[in-house]
Amino acid sequence: MVKELLKKLSNAHGISGSEGSVAEVIRGEVAAYVDEIREDTMGNLITVKKGDDFTILLAAHMDEIGLMVKFIDERGFVRFVTVGGWFDATLYAQRVVLHGTKGQVSGVIGGKPPHVMTEEDRKKPLKVDDMFIDVGATSAEEAAELGIEVGTPVTLDREFRELANNRVTGKCFDNRAGCAMLIKALQLVDSPHTIYGVFTVQEEVGLKGAKTAAYNLNPDCAIATDTTIPGDHPGIERKDVSLLMGEGPVITIIDNNGRGLIASRKMIAWLKKAAAEGNIKVQLEVGKGGTTDATSIHLERGGIPSTTLSIATRYIHSPVEVLDLADLEGGVALLLQALKTKPEL
Repeated sequence: MVKELLKKLSNAHGISGSEGSVAEVIRGEVAAYVDEIREDTMGNLITVKKGDDFTILLAAHMDEIGLMVKFIDERGFVRFVTVGGWFDATLYAQRVVLHGTKGQVSGVIGGKPPHVMTEEDRKKPLKVDDMFIDVGATSAEEAAELGIEVGTPVTLDREFRELANNRVTGKCFDNRAGCAMLIKALQLVDSPHTIYGVFTVQEEVGLKGAKTAAYNLNPDCAIATDTTIPGDHPGIERKDVSLLMGEGPVITIIDNNGRGLIASRKMIAWLKKAAAEGNIKVQLEVGKGGTTDATSIHLERGGIPSTTLSIATRYIHSPVEVLDLADLEGGVALLLQALKTKPEL
């Protein structure tokens, strides 16, 4: 079931540059379904399902936004930097997991309590520089004994939960939802073409893994599977973001006002045709902010026709992301339908 797969992926931990444990989960899910599986120099997990000479790259990034230890003070409090795009206030008073040299260590993100804030303090936005991680240590030496050191990766301590109406919440659906789509596609696909299923690294810090993978594989075309923002909850309007949860997966036309990806019209037409033939609901996105691995991929090797297939996900880049499982299932169905054919490039 896609729900159980997403749960396993969401509950796994792996910030940009430390995706190994997520890769192991994915390897266990796909190894029996592909002809080749390997890890490249960057850490991308590359799978191959052999077919004819037409090659299609499907890319999903494994990394999640997180934190990293930068300093431990004499009282054992841990200062950190963000890795990836956080809104600082989201982090205050969260539980975290520090992935130290001796295993996982629990901690909490603290800051000045509201009881002792001045009026001036209350007017200021919370900043990461004002926060710290408390692991219970009373000295830098105790923190070191726990296996915590400069460079220790830190992730949010949140677990997958079910909500009403086939909706679920958890951390890093961006982009474990895209990974789930790609895994299910590799498990179920029946295509005459050669499929490269690539689970990329370091997307959240510059689309890095996709760039090197696309260069090395040099596919004929590519789809990145990811998440995107719907406009269906308080604080955002449909005129700004037209997408809705529960109305199907999303085909990107442009993102980041065109400064990121301007998708291949031939790739868009291919996916729209597959959706019509499979009676699959889809949405189209013209996005103002954010981008995906497709931006790096489409600029490699003189240009690789690309687009993104996304799942509308509320509250992305937070510990409580929310999506509709029907959209995720629709994304898998669309990939399977499209991969029976190829785009007319």
